[in-house]
Amino acid sequence: MTGLSGSGPARIGLSGLQAWVREFARLVHEHAGELTALDSAIGDADHGSNLDRGMTAVANALDAEEFGSVSALFKKVGMTLVGTVGGASGPLYGTLFLRIGSAAGEVATLDPEALAKALRAGLEGVVARGRPEAGDKTMFDALSPALDALDAALSSGATLQDALARASEAADAGRDATTPMLARKGRASYLGERSVGHQDPGATSTALLIKATLTTLT
Repeated sequence: MTGLSGSGPARIGLSGLQAWVREFARLVHEHAGELTALDSAIGDADHGSNLDRGMTAVANALDAEEFGSVSALFKKVGMTLVGTVGGASGPLYGTLFLRIGSAAGEVATLDPEALAKALRAGLEGVVARGRPEAGDKTMFDALSPALDALDAALSSGATLQDALARASEAADAGRDATTPMLARKGRASYLGERSVGHQDPGATSTALLIKATLTTLT
């Protein structure tokens, strides 16, 4: 199991968390054109290029530094994104990772419940910064149901792998559900009814973030 440590209940180490971030960077690069195309329909046509630039900078930063704690790792990720990604994506993704690190604290490993708690703190950071609600056609519409599914699965005694699989399925469903929505936040909200029928780029990249957990944290 990649990134897990110990012989008892699964604990996710720093190597696994870094692998998750790197896999997200890879997926963003792979789908950058798609993300930008989605954003060209309802935004500034730069979500893919901006996020790809930011995650490339993150990967380079991880190559250049060693981290002693989850907090330090995600502080570096978050601050790099804030400093390199324009538009709304930098502050939102930056805040997400900064809050994940702050909630996790000065530890070197996380158990599944601690991971879920840290991710929830990240979502709360996104809400505090952007004030999104369900149905606004934003990254919230993929991230919130994903974390609800993760919490429910872990509470029912599911393995981390199964719980993350359910979270990814929920994120994908939330992403797809943004297509018929009327945008109520960001640049897309200026389009009114013309925003209907287009998949939200932020929800799409968020689904990639959750997908990246499947091959790196289990």
